[in-house]
Parts: sequence; C-alpha cells; structure tokens
Amino acid sequence: MTVNQAPLKLLLVDDQDLIRESLHIVLGMDPDIEVVGLAENGQVAVKLCKEAQPDVVLMDIHMPVMDGVEATRQIKSAWPHIRVVILTTFQEIGYVVDALSAGAEGYLLKAIHPKELATGIKWVHQGGTLIPHDIAKMLVQQARDGGSGTSSEGKEETVRAETYGLSERELQVLHSIADGLNNREIAEKLFLSEGTVKNYISNIYSKMDVRDRVQASKKAHDEGIL
Repeated sequence: MTVNQAPLKLLLVDDQDLIRESLHIVLGMDPDIEVVGLAENGQVAVKLCKEAQPDVVLMDIHMPVMDGVEATRQIKSAWPHIRVVILTTFQEIGYVVDALSAGAEGYLLKAIHPKELATGIKWVHQGGTLIPHDIAKMLVQQARDGGSGTSSEGKEETVRAETYGLSERELQVLHSIADGLNNREIAEKLFLSEGTVKNYISNIYSKMDVRDRVQASKKAHDEGIL
C-alpha cells in the first residue's frame, strides 16, 4: 500500500460462521484490506452495502433468505461502483453465468490460496475481472453451444435429485461415489473431512433406500440422477 492510500473496504458474505470468521482473520491481516462488515446472507449484505459502502464484496452463492446471485444483482443495481467477487465451492456453469450476468466482476472457488484470494480482491478493486482459466473455458464452450445458465439436462438432474431430497453437497458426493472415489479421495476433492463425507454417504443411503455404493450408483444412473 502506498503512502496515504486508504485500504480497500471489504464486505464478507457467507452463511457459514467458520468460513466467514476465517476469511475475516486471514484477509484482515493484509494492510491493504479493511474488513468493514460480515453478512450471513444476501439480504444482510445489501443492508450493509448501504451502511458501510464497501469497495469490494466477497460473496458466497448458496445462502438462506437471499442467495448471492440475487444479492449481487441488487447491489450492482443500487451501487454500480461496488465490485463483487463470487466465492463458492460450486463450479457448475449455470452458477457462473448467473453470477456474471448479475454483474459480478470475479468468480473464485474457495479452494484458492489465501494470498491469491487477497491478490484477486485487490485486482478487482483496481478495475480488473477475475475468472479462473478453467471456468473461462467453460463459459466459451457454453457460448458456442448457444445456451446460457444451467442446461435443461442439468435442471432435470436437479429435479430427480430433489425427488430423494438430496442436497447440492450430497449430489456432489454421489457423483464422486459413482466415479469410484473412496472416502479419502472424496474428502480431498470436496475439501471436507472424511467423517463429514461418511455422514453425507449415510444420508444418501437413507434417502435413496440403498445399502451400499454399488446400489447407490446403479440407482442414480438408472433413474437419471447422474
């Protein structure tokens, strides 16, 4: 930070307390960044944008009350100068398109290294955009296919998954099971503990009324969930 230059004002938005507080601690240590607010959902984020007028909002997508896409849309409509970076664990193309269409300047996965995250926030504050290379390729392919947002196939998959009451995360675990990953590999892929993965798998078995991985994979394929 140059002499007499005020740190950028950052608003953190995530429904998980641990993630929100961890980001506050890590990013708050950077002398170029001043965390001016913490919000647990999009509705609170919009309210804090009015009160604190942050330069950048670090926004989760999946939250109760109001999700990050709608919050981004409202923030960019009311305060176009506020920059928004979406931070999420979900890499589906539909969410990327929705977030960028809502006006977000950047999109990053929570697996990013804290130093790279801080650098990205500063870059967006300076007027840059931030889209990871693999997601940029997905967007280009989506444009070539002539579609936008979640495909009809993806929507059908979601509807079928909802038949069993599977959450987004349980669906991700189910995909990983079908790909032949063991608990440790699933944990590494989804940035979870092995214990948490075991809990998700137990929930999946219960909801789908199956006894093991083979039955879960077969039923998911037979019924078009995967």
